[in-house]
Order: sequence, then structure tokens, then C-alpha cells
Amino acid sequence: MVLNYRVRLAAYVTAAVLFAASGTNAGAQESGIAVGTKAPSAAVETLDGQPAELSTMFGKGPVVIQFWATWCPTCKAMEPAMQAAEKKYAGKVSFVGVAVSVNQTPRAVQAYAAKHVPTVKQFFDRRGKAVDAYEVPATGFVVVVNKAGVVVYTGLGSEVNLDAAIKKAM
Repeated sequence: MVLNYRVRLAAYVTAAVLFAASGTNAGAQESGIAVGTKAPSAAVETLDGQPAELSTMFGKGPVVIQFWATWCPTCKAMEPAMQAAEKKYAGKVSFVGVAVSVNQTPRAVQAYAAKHVPTVKQFFDRRGKAVDAYEVPATGFVVVVNKAGVVVYTGLGSEVNLDAAIKKAM
């Protein structure tokens, strides 16, 4: 299982680097968890190391999940759009960051998140459970879940139309 996770992580790190370098205009993707799927639970951690379940975020309203890393250029390019969406949908939509564990620690993620995305609920995916459950193809992957807990959108990259994706969940 650990080997599979490491191979998968190495593949999506490579994909993220290639994607960022390609300059491709991205939007909804055909990779990752299928739209229409019930959003799965996944064992993650809070940034202070406490066990948590991603599913605790579902059922209260729409949720935007971003799989990210501190070193990810695509994720950095997405920050302005994510912050604008957080501001626009404050109180109506929950925003969740799931930091992958490749080349980063919870402490590094915590420091970065406090500076760049202080209002977003953050989790650390130490064992890759969320990455596997959501079939994450690369960092910078966004999943939008509606109130019923169903995936209504997936997208990859800085050109994701968050407004349109969130409207699908409302």
C-alpha cells in the first residue's frame, strides 16, 4: 500500500510539473473521481496531527476541496481565484484544503496556510487516503461537493472556473 501510494504521488507530482509547464487552459477534467459519485470519506489529519475524517465537512452545504502542496506552482496560481471565491461565498460554501504529504510536513503546511489561506479548513493527507479516495491526478485538483454529499465538479489547474463549479453545487 505504501509503495502504491508513493508511486502514485510521484506520478502526480510529475503531472503537476508538466501541467504547469504546458500552459494548458484547464477546466473540468475527465480525470479524478467521477462526477455524480458520493463523496467518499478519507482518514486525514488536522495540521496539529489529530485524526480527522474528510466526510465531516459534508452535509451542511456545498464544499470546495483543493488538493495542494506548498511547492506546487499551479496551486500558487490558483490562490487569487480561490480567495475571491471564499470571499464571494463566505457563509454559504465551505472551503477545504487537503495538503498532500510529498516533500512537506504538517508544520510547513501550517505556516504556509496561515500566511496565504488563513480562512480555509486545512487537512494533511499523510497516508494518501484522500488522494486515493478522490483519484487525485495532480496537485491543484479541485472537487466540488453539493449539500447532499455528491461530487458535482472536478477540475485541475489555475483556469478552473470556480464560480460555475460552485453554482452547480448550490
